[in-house]
Amino acid sequence: MKIAFLADPLAGFKTYKDSTYAMMVEAARRGHTVYAFEQHDMALSDGVVTALAARITLTGDEHDWFRAAPREEARLDAFDAVIQRKDPPFDMEYVYGTYLLQLAEKQGARVFNKPSAIRDHNEKLSIAQFSQFTAPTLVTSSDARLRAFHNEHQDIILKPLDGMGGAGVFRIRADGMNLGAIIETLTDNGKRTIMAQRYIPEIVKGDKRILVIDGKPVPFSLARIPQAGEVRGNLAAGGTGVAQPLTARDLEIAETLGPVLAARGLLLVGLDVIGDKLTEVNVTSPTCFAEITQQTGFQVAAMFIDAVEAHSQAAQV
Repeated sequence: MKIAFLADPLAGFKTYKDSTYAMMVEAARRGHTVYAFEQHDMALSDGVVTALAARITLTGDEHDWFRAAPREEARLDAFDAVIQRKDPPFDMEYVYGTYLLQLAEKQGARVFNKPSAIRDHNEKLSIAQFSQFTAPTLVTSSDARLRAFHNEHQDIILKPLDGMGGAGVFRIRADGMNLGAIIETLTDNGKRTIMAQRYIPEIVKGDKRILVIDGKPVPFSLARIPQAGEVRGNLAAGGTGVAQPLTARDLEIAETLGPVLAARGLLLVGLDVIGDKLTEVNVTSPTCFAEITQQTGFQVAAMFIDAVEAHSQAAQV
């Protein structure tokens, strides 16, 4: 198979923990040909979506980890699979990229995750479709509504709808310290919609990332435990990742959402769960492959490439 990865610059990969790198290693181990390109390498010309893609050879060196052949213009439908691994921010450039990928699909390209499904599933707002698993949540730009929500629940989290890695996440306790300033900043004085959630005390035990591949959960989560004095468990915010078996509640959430999301074209999803509450549905470039594999021996990347192979082969029948 020829597998192309739409990713951020390869030189910036931290191979010891990068999930896209883990996918590439597994694909190459199986004898597949690996290509890479960035979003700005795509183009639409005469109705055809192409990309300047480079064939990638993996060296096995942790730091100097790849060799790239000269880039060549290729139709996206010439690959057996295109793996969308562009990190947020989910800005308009990201959206334009999904439009190009969707056009490529119409020409026969097999893109994972499905571009329209990525657009349709805001990683914060999507939890509203599964409210039976969520803590009390409010989405608004209204100062009055946010203050009323705090007044009701006393201890809350405020966060932007387009953030990643814990950026812009604030906890407001019962005393309401800095509530007004934080609302003004996050909403840009009422111009931007944000999310408020009741604080979930179980965060001290970790913000669990549950990976779901083709509707089926990986049997281990990565609990990202906040460092002292932090409310955010994100690894990017200094959290410590601890792999652990899924709980009965974790399985209930994953097995309920998994088939629904897979049917919508989301081959890989990262569910975030604190305690027994679903907090996010990550669809852009879910991570934690390496940490789970290193700590448990479960080959997450193998499960993912199995799914890519199955879907690509089914499409060729």
